[in-house]
Parts: sequence; structure tokens; C-alpha cells
Amino acid sequence: MATTTEHTTTNLVVISDTHAGSRLGICPPTGVTLDEGVTPVLSPLQLTIWDYWQEFWKWVPKILRREKFDLLHNGDAIDGHHHNSVEQMTHNLADQAEIAYCLLAPVVAKAERYYHIRGTEAHVGPSGQDEERLAKRLGAVPNKLGQYARYDLWKQVGPGLVHALHHIGTTGSQAYEATAVHKELVESFTESARWGYRPPDIIIRSHRHRHFETMFTTVRGSARAVVTPSWQGKTPFVWRIPGGRLAPPQFGGVIIRWHPKDEVLYTREFVRSIGTPEVEA
Repeated sequence: MATTTEHTTTNLVVISDTHAGSRLGICPPTGVTLDEGVTPVLSPLQLTIWDYWQEFWKWVPKILRREKFDLLHNGDAIDGHHHNSVEQMTHNLADQAEIAYCLLAPVVAKAERYYHIRGTEAHVGPSGQDEERLAKRLGAVPNKLGQYARYDLWKQVGPGLVHALHHIGTTGSQAYEATAVHKELVESFTESARWGYRPPDIIIRSHRHRHFETMFTTVRGSARAVVTPSWQGKTPFVWRIPGGRLAPPQFGGVIIRWHPKDEVLYTREFVRSIGTPEVEA
């Protein structure tokens, strides 16, 4: 395995794809000062996403009954300067990192421990270098290689085992949305049998910006694959691709929770969208 299990918790909160620095990504409405004293002015969409973020962090303690939790950011914390895109608020990566820090530091402070996964190089730099600097500043738990933003995480939640990494295959058709996700779950069992280690009970993936979950029964109860929603609206790239151009964006996160009384490991999702389209008269 690429990593080993870490400190045990019974609650893991997972967020991803915040894409700080994007004009379509989440940004705190106050408290952020960029280079040369610039203060961001948010769009109506960003203000809506911020409202969902506030709602999410009221939902978390309600679901967890105010129990302690660990927090995982599953990659793409900043947007970067990618694919010749011009939709960023700023191309200054230090400014993007500052937005991400101002967003994440208050919620990291609520967690017992914080873990960070490296996202897509186009967004977070070669070898995830921009995300590594951010994760270290946020106080993320490093792995045995000293990486604060790691490529994957094996995490014990109660007696259950969770495996998280950022990437997952995509599809141009919602009819096949389950294919890559279920395949990833099956392949995780194949690799564990091949090399003789315990398979995960839950795998967490991101990257798609759409929530999805699939499962099958095992001797321990069930195994699940969960894809997290994001905190970014539809970019110009998404408007071009099948399966994305017609779908509204999804915002939210996921909780993985061990219930000791019922002896069950389960997931809860928080997913919001921007509602019905505007129709011109």
C-alpha cells in the first residue's frame, strides 16, 4: 500500500474541489486580502456557494451530534492557471493559496486532525507543489514520507477502513455514471487479494464534481465507493462536455461515520444545486 492507516476516529468529514481563485469557485466574502491590497468582490453565484458552505458546516455537527471528527480535503484546493483559462479571479498562485487558507483554516480548527490529498497537477502544480505548501500551512498530518499533501490516504474510521484519493474516471453519459466508480471499487478488492492486504470498506474519490455512490455486499457487511461533489460552478470546459453541459453543478461534502451501537459504517451526503433554470419570456 502507498500509505498506512492513521489515527482512529469514528467520524470523517470529506470535502474536495474548492478551486480557490476561480471566479466560479468558493471564496469567503470577507477577510481575504490579496497582493497589493486587493479585496475580492464576489459574484451572485459565489455568494450562493458561500451560503451552501455555511449550511454545510451547520449540518455537520447536527449529523455528528457534535462529536469530534477528522477532516479530509480530497484535492484541488486551488484552481491554478490551467488550460489557457482566463476565468480565474487572479493568476497569482500566492493569492489563490491565500483564498484557500482563509476558507479552510476556520474549519480545520474545528477538526481533531486534518488530512490533505493532492489533486490534479493542472490545478495544483507539478507533483502537487502548490497544494503541498497550502497543506503544510494548514497543519495537515504528514505521511511517512513527510508529505503534507499526499497522493492517497488509508484511514481507519471505527473498525472500518477507508481509502481516499482524488482521481476517478469520468463519462460523457449519465447512463454510465456508475461504471468507473464501481470498477474502481472492484479493482481495489482485486489488488488487495493479489497482494494480501485488507480491502477498504469505503473508497472516496473526487475530481468529477458530482456526487455518486455504489456498493456491494461483503463478509463484513458492505463495501462502498463514494464520489464527492465540489464547491465550484460550471466552468467553460464543463459547458462543452457531454453529461456535464446539461447538468446543474453540485455543491457539498460527505460524512463517513461509524455507529458503535448499530455496528455499522455508513455515509451521509450533503448536496445542493442552483435549482431550476431561468426561462426567458
